[in-house]
Amino acid sequence: MTAAETTQATFDRIKRIDPRINAIITSLKDSSLDWARQLDGAADRNGPLHSQPVAIKDNICTDVGPTTCASRILRDFRCPYNAHVVERLHEAGAVIVTKTNLDEFAMGSSTENSALFPTRNPWDTDRVPGGSSGGSAALVAARVVPYALGSETGGSIRQPAAFCGVCGLKPTYGRVSRYGLVAFASSLDQIGPIATDAAGLARLMNVIAGHDPRDSTCVDAPVPDFVAALDRPLGDLRIGIAAEYFGEGLDPEVRQAVEGAIDVYRKLGAQVCTIHLPHSPYTIACYYVVCTAEASSNLARYDGVHYGHRTAKAKDYMDVYSSSRSEGFGPEVQRRIMLGTFALSSGYYDAYYLKALKVRTLIKNDFLEAFKTCDVILCPTTPTPAFKLGEKSQNPLEMYLADIYTAAANLAGIPALSIPCGLTGSKLPIGLQIMAPHFAEDRLLQIAHAYQQATDHHLNKPPICAE
Repeated sequence: MTAAETTQATFDRIKRIDPRINAIITSLKDSSLDWARQLDGAADRNGPLHSQPVAIKDNICTDVGPTTCASRILRDFRCPYNAHVVERLHEAGAVIVTKTNLDEFAMGSSTENSALFPTRNPWDTDRVPGGSSGGSAALVAARVVPYALGSETGGSIRQPAAFCGVCGLKPTYGRVSRYGLVAFASSLDQIGPIATDAAGLARLMNVIAGHDPRDSTCVDAPVPDFVAALDRPLGDLRIGIAAEYFGEGLDPEVRQAVEGAIDVYRKLGAQVCTIHLPHSPYTIACYYVVCTAEASSNLARYDGVHYGHRTAKAKDYMDVYSSSRSEGFGPEVQRRIMLGTFALSSGYYDAYYLKALKVRTLIKNDFLEAFKTCDVILCPTTPTPAFKLGEKSQNPLEMYLADIYTAAANLAGIPALSIPCGLTGSKLPIGLQIMAPHFAEDRLLQIAHAYQQATDHHLNKPPICAE
């Protein structure tokens, strides 16, 4: 098939599937078909992702279509430039077909916080796809696109990947440029790939990883060939099992599936040992102080003056600011701004934000210590399978606990991925999480690929794929 034919076929499938799952904010049909025709007419058609359709989370800037962050405050915003990862995808010959739905400003774990509409899980449309990259994960799960990009602050790639039965990777902080990613919490945010298998993650990482001088936090370090690393032998693999991640609140079916995955690695010759991450109980409290404080600072720029939504009924300058923000931001974003502003305020900074930074260092040190005795850490991605729409939306704390196994990797800055490891009795996907030391994404992908060569869980498709 030509690139134009592949792209048209993708939009034909979008027309059939997306009304069921509501994963797409903006269709880029015209621009993507134009780009596909250019690819067909190019002399060089050897790009690593030539003619492949890719979906982009709508907090990643593109110079075509709006970049809304699923928020009313940016409903009509059009960015004048492309994010670094978008430039890399174009250079690789990929065709960016859609901007996908997310929790507003990536703040949420279910994609129900979108100001536009909730996205539904392709496995069961009465359930959430996870968040905040729910739209990207749902499109890959429904086999609408083979690849998508999401972003992570506390689990927003891995958690929806687990809920939707696909693979998602959070790279090491600094491995992928954040230039053009709309900021939520700058010391935690990272862009990463979503695909149906580890090989797909590796192909995307080969394209998007690497130094970018426009992002001061992007590390200038050698980038391995992630695809070439997939088939390397596992060698004397040492797997650490964090006892703290198998305690109270873990669904029995999730536990059983993850323990089954550990047994597969034993059969592949891995040594398995118990490790401890003693500061794990403080992860959620620490994470929600750090991320809300940084969100309060980052979102101050949306003031009704420079760009974005501006109220039509302001009485004076202060009313422009307060009314524009109250009309433009949804309840969850407002909640996090207020929490973060409180944590940074005079008299509370030391008690909350400064203490959270100290705890963050302790959590990072737990991982550094653990990796002295093991190569990777295995645990569940989420404590439960996908929950029903509306089940947790009235209880923010219960929703925050959906990130209980994922947020620590963001605080520590280490790479982590989620791959499917089974289905519940109700045919809902279960995710296995693998974490590795800084800049060891090639090792992560190699280990995930070895599991997928020995099992077929990643081949399971949701019922919607048969429609």
